[in-house]
Amino acid sequence: MRYALAAYYVICTAEASSNIARFDGVRYGPAVDTRKSWHEAYQDIRQEKLGPEVRRRVMLGTFALSAGYAGRYYAKALGARQKIRQDFERAFRDVDVIAGPTMPTVAFPLGERTDPVSMYLSDILTAPANLAGIPAISVPCGRVDGLPVGLQLMGRQFEEERIIDAAYAYEQGVRA
Repeated sequence: MRYALAAYYVICTAEASSNIARFDGVRYGPAVDTRKSWHEAYQDIRQEKLGPEVRRRVMLGTFALSAGYAGRYYAKALGARQKIRQDFERAFRDVDVIAGPTMPTVAFPLGERTDPVSMYLSDILTAPANLAGIPAISVPCGRVDGLPVGLQLMGRQFEEERIIDAAYAYEQGVRA
């Protein structure tokens, strides 16, 4: 699990890069201005329609998939993903639900953090479930300094109903 966040960002950005490459203004995305060269139109679409974070992730993903690096980063990330799946399979032999915090810190006010690295680190506890392809849900479980704290519940693959039931039971218990 210790490589989950790194693997998550390699795979996530590679998939984003691959998928967003289709938004060329010809087949997908907004129509291009035909008075411009293809390069200019493509560049305009990317600048106007994709926010800075999306563009950052596309660049990282393109790098991870580029010649010479695909094997070094992407293949290793896929291997880490498989190990994470196996870790969860072992854990779910003994338990039905895994509970823990959604984030490693309490929530921060909107707009307070703009550093991409600190924002990426906020995903450290949700990345393993995403990589493993298991259902997870976050429910409010309190407040610190008026800001919400989340409880993450994770379950076996294809057992979304169990996680939703557990989240509902938790919320009902908190209200009682």
